[in-house]
This record gives sequence, structure tokens and C-alpha cells, in this order.
Amino acid sequence: MEQINTYTKAFTDWIIVFGPKVLGALIVFIVGLYITNWLSRLVWKSMNRRNFDVSLQSFLSSLISVGLKILLLVTVAGMLGIQTTSFVALIGALGLAVGLALQGSLANFAGGVLILVFKPFKVGDVIETLGQTGVVQEIQIFNTILLTGENKTVILANGAVSNGTIVNHSKHGTLRVDITLGIAPDNDMQKVRQVVENTMIANPHVLKDPKPTVNILKVADGMVTLAVRPYAETGHYWDVYFELQETLKTAFEKNAIAPPLHTYVVVNKNQAA
Repeated sequence: MEQINTYTKAFTDWIIVFGPKVLGALIVFIVGLYITNWLSRLVWKSMNRRNFDVSLQSFLSSLISVGLKILLLVTVAGMLGIQTTSFVALIGALGLAVGLALQGSLANFAGGVLILVFKPFKVGDVIETLGQTGVVQEIQIFNTILLTGENKTVILANGAVSNGTIVNHSKHGTLRVDITLGIAPDNDMQKVRQVVENTMIANPHVLKDPKPTVNILKVADGMVTLAVRPYAETGHYWDVYFELQETLKTAFEKNAIAPPLHTYVVVNKNQAA
């Protein structure tokens, strides 16, 4: 009985000393868990309202949830009297080691976040970056995937893409098609301009606004170089580029517009010697 009384007294003393701490820690844990889940849902809804990428929404909300729960556990452990200094130092050391080991991946992750948040381009856009040009197929957390005109899949690291130069050909929905043609200098320029303008207007893929233009780019080397500048929707860029050159050649022949004349002088090697 004496031993039972001793154990009972020790347990009662423990309850008196640690009971409030345990109860308080339990309340903090339950309330903190509720707040953590609420904040995670709030971040998810906020990103969803701003049309953030679904993969980014999931990743960031999970990251915030895990971080807050770790902070909550450290706080509860401190309330229970557990020394958390070593625990925090261990987490810091592990975080540093993981960060050093994955610094390239973390840079790509940060680049992916920047791309998804600031949206310099979106899926379906035609972009030019890092020496590659193609249609954006996917914007992932670590990589951006392009489909080139040669039907090749190019996987680009988001870190390099976000830090490099990006040319978005689809931002405004239209592109100017640059075509350069040469004609003989003795042609009637008013007639040439009329033929070129009529040919551009007749093409169904050439936009009426902005208005297509034709100007003299250069007069040199025995010819007049024309700058033909129609506008087209992004998806019809190559249609206009190739179709117009063919139809302009036919129109020049039909209207007797002379091509540039080049004189080639063949030198006899024996005479040259």
C-alpha cells in the first residue's frame, strides 16, 4: 500500500505540474492544426481566383501546409518542455544540405513559379528563347516544353528561361510577315506597287488591319529591293510567307515586271594566269 501511495502521489504531482502544460499544448495543437488547414485552403482559393496553374496551386499549398505544421510541432514541443534548439538546428542543417544538393532544381522551381505567376507566355503561344522557337506545349514546375516547327520536342529548364530573353510571337495575336523581293531598276514603280498591294489583299490570310505595305528597301547591286510587309494571325504566318512569294512571282510574270539582271563574268584560268 505504501508503494501504491507513493506512485499515486508521484502521478498526482506530475499531473499538477505537467497537466496544464499538456492541456495547453493539446489546445494549441488542435487550434493550430485548424488554422493551418484554413490558411492552406485560403492560399488555394486565392491562387485559383487569379488563375494560377493547377500544378503550382497544389505544390505551393502543400508546401505552406507542411511548413506550418512543422512550425506547429516545434511550438508544441517547446510548450511541453522539450528542448527544441537542437531540433531546429537539425532541421536547418538538413534544409541547407538539401538546398545545396538541389540548387539547380530549386533554381528551376523558382523560375517555374515566376513564369506561372507573371505569365510572360502561356500554353499555345509561339515563343523564342534560348535559341529555340516553338509552340509552348506545357509549363511544368521545373521545365517548359516546346514543339518546334520541325515537330521536335524541346525541354527547357525554367531557371534559364526565366533569366533569359523571351520573344513572345503570340502576345498580340498577329505577326508582321517580312518578305524581301528584288526587281530590275527600270520597272514602273507605281505599277509594281499596285501589283504587290493587290496580290497581298487577294490573299485570304493577309489582314486588312494593320494595312499591308510595300516600300523600297534598297537600290543597289543593279536592282531594286522591295520590303513587302503584310500582317497575319500567328497561326497563318507561314501560310502567308510561302503563299505570297509564289503568287507574287506569278503576278510579276503576268504583268511583265522584270526581275533583277545579274551579269556574270567567266574568267579563263589560263588567261588569268
